[in-house]
Amino acid sequence: MRYRNIATIGILAASVAALAGTDVQAQTYKLMTGPQGGVWVPLGGTMKAMFEKAVPGITIQTLPGAGIANVKGVEENKTDFGFGNSISTVDAVNGNPPFEKKTANVCQVANLYPQYFQVVVTGDSKIEKIADLKGKAIAVQTKGNTAEAISADILKAHGMSYSDMSKVNFMASYNDAAALLQDGHAQVFTLGTTIPASSVMDLASSRGVRLIPADDAAVAAMKKINAGYVKGVVPAGTYPKQDKDVPVIAYSAHFIASCKLPEAQVYAITKAMATQMADMAAVNKAMAKVTAKDMAEDIGVPFHPGAAKYYREVGALK
Repeated sequence: MRYRNIATIGILAASVAALAGTDVQAQTYKLMTGPQGGVWVPLGGTMKAMFEKAVPGITIQTLPGAGIANVKGVEENKTDFGFGNSISTVDAVNGNPPFEKKTANVCQVANLYPQYFQVVVTGDSKIEKIADLKGKAIAVQTKGNTAEAISADILKAHGMSYSDMSKVNFMASYNDAAALLQDGHAQVFTLGTTIPASSVMDLASSRGVRLIPADDAAVAAMKKINAGYVKGVVPAGTYPKQDKDVPVIAYSAHFIASCKLPEAQVYAITKAMATQMADMAAVNKAMAKVTAKDMAEDIGVPFHPGAAKYYREVGALK
């Protein structure tokens, strides 16, 4: 009998160990960030540490990504969390191009900060307005990046398309796109991120830069394409030798999660973000004044139940 009990204990221990291993595996989550040279990569690193501390036992694996690709990744269960852009995520929820159908697994966690679509040329460029891009070599991001989709939209708003360019370079990172401009292999590069963008600052130190403005007519034309586009302003002094404000296309960056994730874990993660905003603002100063109410603003993407629970508790959501 004694040996039978020992054997039984051994079997139970092995079963517990197996279950524990399965549990650990289930608690390893993926977080898709963005291209190198943008703010999502370092911000993702900060969130990794924050989330792992907020929910003991989970591990966050950060992966490169992009606005559209991240939404598709969450929907297709290839990632658990990701950064998104309001304009493209709303398109996903509604099943508009470039998405083939409405999403069913993409939930809103938090709005984060405004993003600015920047059309960059060197300081000595003769390009003054969007219409001047015709016939030029441009550098945009790879398909799946929200900024690439915006690049196509802004050309469309001005009666052009990629076919009107002398060459279109689809680059994997903002740094690579800026390098093409620096080397003279492109005359324009576009990006969508916070300001100041590190890739633009690096280019400014070697060649000098200018931002091409988007006037009110351009903003109105863009809003007809996607209602999520709004007018933003890159303040004077954001980049070296920028002596005046530059109007640009703007939109919101936000954080999304799989709707399948446990409510309690997303609640804890949302609370960590709201109460430790200073840690994220240290990476992206545009988040310095973000409140729980800002995070809970309705942008047309359904809230994850865990996030909604936290926002209701603090009075940020009714």
